Amino acid sequence: MKRPKAPSPPLAPTPSTPPTPQQRRSLNKLLKPVSKKPLNIFQNSPPLPTDAIKWKPLNISKPELYLPLTFPTGQTFRWKKTGPLQYTGPIGSHLVSLKQLEDNGVGYYCHFTDNEDVAINDLFDFLNMGISLNDMWDGFKASDERFAELALYLEGARVLRQDPLECLFQFICSSNNNIQRITKMVDFISSKGVSLGNVGGFDFFEFPTLERLALVSETELREAGFGYRAKYIVGTVAALQSKPGGGVEWIASLRKLDLQGAIDGLLSLPGVGPKVAACIALFSLDQHHAIPVDTHVWKIATRYLIPELSGTTLTPKIMTRVADAFVSKYGKYAGWAQTLLFISELPSQKAILPSNFQNPDEISSTKLQKKVQAMQETKEKSVNKRNRTGK
Repeated sequence: MKRPKAPSPPLAPTPSTPPTPQQRRSLNKLLKPVSKKPLNIFQNSPPLPTDAIKWKPLNISKPELYLPLTFPTGQTFRWKKTGPLQYTGPIGSHLVSLKQLEDNGVGYYCHFTDNEDVAINDLFDFLNMGISLNDMWDGFKASDERFAELALYLEGARVLRQDPLECLFQFICSSNNNIQRITKMVDFISSKGVSLGNVGGFDFFEFPTLERLALVSETELREAGFGYRAKYIVGTVAALQSKPGGGVEWIASLRKLDLQGAIDGLLSLPGVGPKVAACIALFSLDQHHAIPVDTHVWKIATRYLIPELSGTTLTPKIMTRVADAFVSKYGKYAGWAQTLLFISELPSQKAILPSNFQNPDEISSTKLQKKVQAMQETKEKSVNKRNRTGK
């Protein structure tokens, strides 16, 4: 049975100008010399207590990177929270922890690496530190009053620059799925790679090679709970292995294409639809104006950007209009703006935002919940009083 042809992806016009030198910083200015001594604390050693870590500063301020708004927001499922304001994850063959420090800067610790200098360069690349979030957000705030208000509470939400192969398989797992199940699936795939060690009770692995993934059968994946996605994982591995130059080179080469070319390439793989393709393009292929459109992003767009489409059905045509609206408003880094707006709608973040950022329906629902809770508390107090008095 042939796989149904994926609908046209939500594409936006290609930016007319590339990023300016001012928007891309030299990594050399951000980095300090570090030790070349290889680290491997996990050879015949128990997990390192987090309170024993001596954090080294990355010289990155909170407005440029705030970890709780970057890692647990659906960009990657390979990084774990291993302590208060602390996240740990693999970057290639390195295992690194990051922590938001008391001065709001960011500290790092390399648990495992053959070369710490290389690890830190790879870390800065992964964090997309060649792009100034401050400069970008200044432009967004000038054109969008609501974004300017949100930025006061949600500063430091960065878009990561992940390895394309890792990003691809993570988001195939994400299709029609919840975060808990996605994480379990990604952990299962990751466990086929080389072990990097254990931090905070979590095992970490270098992402497996295509050759290693090719040894995993569809049956094994189904038994691990992948469901219909098992077929897509196996099919995508085979499709990548058949690409000219090998799958790793091929998917990395998509970074050199425009958004349409990158999306078309991704859509040729089993299990990759328009939203998954846009996520991979934004989070790993330098397609900064890619807009992953789902029902949440659609609601954001119809509430604030294109209210005339409110109440319509989310079709491929509407998805394209939503993506166009974001790029029209925010320009060549529209994907970064969309990411911040998406984060602002997450329940964990709404809890820290003032009530004026909730829509009327949400405010009414909150008031009703509080009213019901107050009535229940009053009833309980009355019952307790009668029990005490015996009346």
